[in-house]
Amino acid sequence: MNAAAIGRSVALGMANTLLPQRPRGAKKKLARTMTETEETRNEARIRAADVLIDLLKSLPFRDRLAEGSLTALQAVCGACLAYGIACALHTQEAFWAAITAIAVTQRSYADTRNLSRDQFIGAMAGGLFGFVGASLGAGTHEILGYAATIAAVIVVCWCVNVGSAARLGAITATIVLLVPAQGPLWGVPLFRLEQVVMGTVSTLLVSWLFAQVQKRLARR
Repeated sequence: MNAAAIGRSVALGMANTLLPQRPRGAKKKLARTMTETEETRNEARIRAADVLIDLLKSLPFRDRLAEGSLTALQAVCGACLAYGIACALHTQEAFWAAITAIAVTQRSYADTRNLSRDQFIGAMAGGLFGFVGASLGAGTHEILGYAATIAAVIVVCWCVNVGSAARLGAITATIVLLVPAQGPLWGVPLFRLEQVVMGTVSTLLVSWLFAQVQKRLARR
């Protein structure tokens, strides 16, 4: 078992330990809201991630170099694939697809999948709120409208129990409202969603292939 596998095992163990255990027949715990449960899980994941980071920092230089090189290769492959697809489809500003691919790249396939899901939800929410805000006049010349749009998308994401996508939604809304663009108002959010889809799908494919290769090598 390599250093990365040991780190993931430790992180998973910490997450399972930190997550609250629900005893049988406990009516009070069964009555907890989904929001409270999600917040608790997020805190556990953050603590587990901190443990994993500390473990990686304690690894010998040789192992850290190997982990960093593998992650870099994964990010490069995902970004190049996303950029190539965007260029082949003749989309405007294809670099956004490459940026998205790099942003969602994680060491494990499960983490990449979760972050890609948050990126997609954030792009949809931010695009929708950005479009509404732009239709009402929010933007570079109406800073209060921009601030209200950003606050709204963050609050709504938390209210519908997708708080992990709130920050990404605010970023997308900022791009829609503040980045100069020509054409109809709906063009920018739709374009942004297309870039996110290309970036996340490319990264997921690369991450899955890397995971399959690692599994085969571990069996030998």
